[in-house]
Amino acid sequence: MKETKVKVIVADPSALGLFGLAMVTLVASSQKLGFTSDVSLVLPWAIFLGASAQLMAATYDFKHNNTFGATAFAAYGFFWFAMGFTWLIQKGLFGAALASSVDPKQLGVAFLGYFIFTLFMTIGAMETHKVLFTIFVLIDFLFLGLAASSFGIMTHASHQMAAYAELAIAIVSFYGCGAAVLNTHFGKTFLPVGKPFGIFK
Repeated sequence: MKETKVKVIVADPSALGLFGLAMVTLVASSQKLGFTSDVSLVLPWAIFLGASAQLMAATYDFKHNNTFGATAFAAYGFFWFAMGFTWLIQKGLFGAALASSVDPKQLGVAFLGYFIFTLFMTIGAMETHKVLFTIFVLIDFLFLGLAASSFGIMTHASHQMAAYAELAIAIVSFYGCGAAVLNTHFGKTFLPVGKPFGIFK
């Protein structure tokens, strides 16, 4: 029996994924930097932009056979789902007993795990383009700051490092989103993203 392979053409989902990342980090960094207070209204942006938009992008990157992009968007999408549920637990949605037994060091362990993940993803980003590489370097600093803050290590300094790294992620991700949309739309380099480093390929 003859085997037939069908290729499904889908648009590049990176613009949507980067927009989701940009929006959630912009809103979340406003709270960390003290421009806004509490996380009650960070929650919907975490769930719908940070989580859902990035998971949608991951799904279509899997269709593109893009292991790197799909893994990145899925991993960070699930991160924002986890953060959303973390805040809901801290707010007491699942009961006072669960909220009262929270140990921030467990968050520190999770942030450390994401820091390790982001380190090797940063190496992969070197062979994509320089804007994406910059985003991953900033995410490294974000998770390093979040982990240190959760473990009580230089709490103020590590919190500030995480906050400014998160704001910078938002700014660079907006640029990356704009480049992905406009470069594709116009069929030329409208916003440059920088060539890969060419070290590993």
